Amino acid sequence: MKLYETQGTCSAAIEYEVNNGILTSCRFIGGCPGNTQGVARLVIGRKVEDVISLLKGIQCRGGTSCPDQLARALEKDIAAKEIVV
Repeated sequence: MKLYETQGTCSAAIEYEVNNGILTSCRFIGGCPGNTQGVARLVIGRKVEDVISLLKGIQCRGGTSCPDQLARALEKDIAAKEIVV
């Protein structure tokens, strides 16, 4: 399980897990419960690159959002070669 500390959002962090390029677990810590639970349920079982393309750039406040922060976390892991897509 990975932990990504969010910036500029109501949620404080995101816990997630990726296996074979598929997001298998996702949980936002804090934030708007209905929205973050909904996003988490919708992304589980999807390819990482699909999650990034769906969520990257979604705005809420401060130039980012909880979904955008998940996309950024996944991009960071790809860049660090922690996720193979």
